[in-house]
Amino acid sequence: MKKDIVIFGIGKIAEVVFYYAVNECGFNVVGFCVDEQYKTATHFQGLPVVSFDQAGQKFPPESHDMFIAVGYHDLNRLREARCREAIAKGYRLVSIISPLANVPANVSVGWNCFIMPPAIIHPCVSIQNNVFVWSGTMVGHHSVIEDNCWLTSCCNISGNVHLGANTFMAVNATLGHSITIGKNCFIGANALVTKNLEDEKVVIVESTKPMRLNSKQFLKISNFSSL
Repeated sequence: MKKDIVIFGIGKIAEVVFYYAVNECGFNVVGFCVDEQYKTATHFQGLPVVSFDQAGQKFPPESHDMFIAVGYHDLNRLREARCREAIAKGYRLVSIISPLANVPANVSVGWNCFIMPPAIIHPCVSIQNNVFVWSGTMVGHHSVIEDNCWLTSCCNISGNVHLGANTFMAVNATLGHSITIGKNCFIGANALVTKNLEDEKVVIVESTKPMRLNSKQFLKISNFSSL
């Protein structure tokens, strides 16, 4: 039988996680907790909010599990730290995986992972602990996603890729087949990486420059309006 769960966080990430936990994954979320200095309300989503220091009294780990719903601050290190602290308090960290994501049975998934639909996960993939996978992401066969990574919507990881811990991949970023990405890397939106990267590398693509024409001028000389 599932324990009730408490979610760490009361921001936008926690709101998204709460939706999937309750509406698609069948968890009974009974409350939220947050660091005392960020406790700006007594209730969130209609449920009580307590400080993280007091969570064990209101939501004892003997009868509650926890999920850490924090973003990719400091390349996921803040979320990683709160995971360690929750485990030290005695909590079991659950993973929230939408059944609509269709994760194959032979994919291994660690604790405190979040997988939204419609992610595409191939067979023979290893997703380690505290990994967030947003909608539209594709992870190819035999790839390994190490701890504390963040895969933003519609990024693409080809087959047999090894993604190092605490790496962030932005929207539409793509990794080529059979490459290794080091730890603590930042892969920006629309970036294409086809060769190995060492630890702490940053790969970004320059933003598309706007045309000199304004939108009215562009529509006047183009066929866009006739489509």
